[in-house]
Amino acid sequence: MRKIPGILLALGLVTCSGLVLAEVEGDAERGAAAAGVCTACHQADGSGKNVPGGQSWPRLAGLNAAYIARQLQDYQSGERSNASMMPFANMLNEQQIADVAAYYASLPATQGKGGEYADEAMLKRGKQLAERGDWSKYIVSCKSCHGPGNRGAGEVFPGIAGQHAGYIKAQLQAWKAGTRTNDTQDLMGSIARRMSDDDIQAVAAWLAGQKPAAN
Repeated sequence: MRKIPGILLALGLVTCSGLVLAEVEGDAERGAAAAGVCTACHQADGSGKNVPGGQSWPRLAGLNAAYIARQLQDYQSGERSNASMMPFANMLNEQQIADVAAYYASLPATQGKGGEYADEAMLKRGKQLAERGDWSKYIVSCKSCHGPGNRGAGEVFPGIAGQHAGYIKAQLQAWKAGTRTNDTQDLMGSIARRMSDDDIQAVAAWLAGQKPAAN
């Protein structure tokens, strides 16, 4: 079983059902070949694509390998649903999932897009939510879970700094609507439901412009 950070366990933020119990070691070189089915949407360099007004594809490059593997497994099990992703996830066996995850984790993280045209007021609000939260609405800061600089905290909380604004916005809206539920103990859902549409737009735009984690 993977080690669970003691502080998260103490806070009750992690349960065994929220983690992958059996770990398969991935090989990035094999993963490069297996990831051929992913490049149409996630690009050869894993940078993804921000599509204003459409479906944006997340940057996978530089994300934690165990986190990527868990998301693919959740698509396979139906724990997470996306009509475009599920057929591709189901093409991969357990070893290929580990290999693809290792491959994308090994790539240099690229800069997110979608926040370039946000105005000063929007970016100020986004920074507040990401770094300090808004206790008047019981919204905790993003960095409380996603780590310093929102660059990720282990395999449970992915790096969201430098992720595409369109993707962040879509996921927050999905958690708010209850159409995405594979977060640990409804942690993301409970936060997203307290956020207005403007809040979601603001934090997505600000995060997209931040420097992603280096690997």
